[in-house]
Order: sequence, then structure tokens, then C-alpha cells
Amino acid sequence: MSIKWTPDLAVGVSLIDEQHKELFAKINGLIEACNRGKGKDEVAKTIEYLRSYVVFHFRDEQNLMQQNGFPEYDQHKALHDAFVEGLKQLSSELDEKGPGLSLVLKTNRIVVDWLVNHINRKDKIFGEFMRGKNS
Repeated sequence: MSIKWTPDLAVGVSLIDEQHKELFAKINGLIEACNRGKGKDEVAKTIEYLRSYVVFHFRDEQNLMQQNGFPEYDQHKALHDAFVEGLKQLSSELDEKGPGLSLVLKTNRIVVDWLVNHINRKDKIFGEFMRGKNS
């Protein structure tokens, strides 16, 4: 089962929405690999991608928040920091145990949950703030 980008996931900030779409596509690649029984082959590539993705995506999002005086910046940054810590744990498990089924399942669960819940519950608040600022 894949996860699909739908317009209701749009934050309304084009840079952020485009980056989210790219992330959805990458995670769908992992899910599709799992469906073909190739999840172990793909999980290391996905984790490596996420390591670089969070650097530029979180930087871009946080810069926009700071530049525009987003009042919930500190709380939002803390959520990003927590995701980075979770990603470090996935990376450590990959390094220590290799790309096993447990890692594939954890990666899917963590990232899919993050994508859907963080975008819907947190990033959209920033999008609403930006729309209010531009109106």
C-alpha cells in the first residue's frame, strides 16, 4: 500500500510542498520495494536519502519560519530535532545490524507517520500563518 500526495496535504508554501512531494515519492519507492520483497535492498538507500533530505528541508522550513516571525517556531523546531534523533537511531541500527526486516518496518512506520501526521497537524499551521500574513 503506497502513500499518495494529495492536494489536501498542501501546506500552501510552494517550496515546502514541492519538497514534501519529493519525500512522498521516495518513501513510495521503499513501500513498493517492500511489496516486491526487496525492502531490505532499499532501506539503506532510503535512510541515506533521509539524512540529506532533513538537512535542507528542515533548514528551508525553519528559515521561512524565522524570517516570517512564526510564533510556534521553537515547538516546530523541537519536532524536527526529535525526527532527526529518530533518524539517527535508524542509522545506528542499520550500521550495527544491517538492513533487516525490523529496520524496514521501523523506517516505514516512523516516516509514514511523520509524513502524514506532521504535515497535517504541524506544517499546515505554518501554512495558515503564512496565508494570514499575505492577506
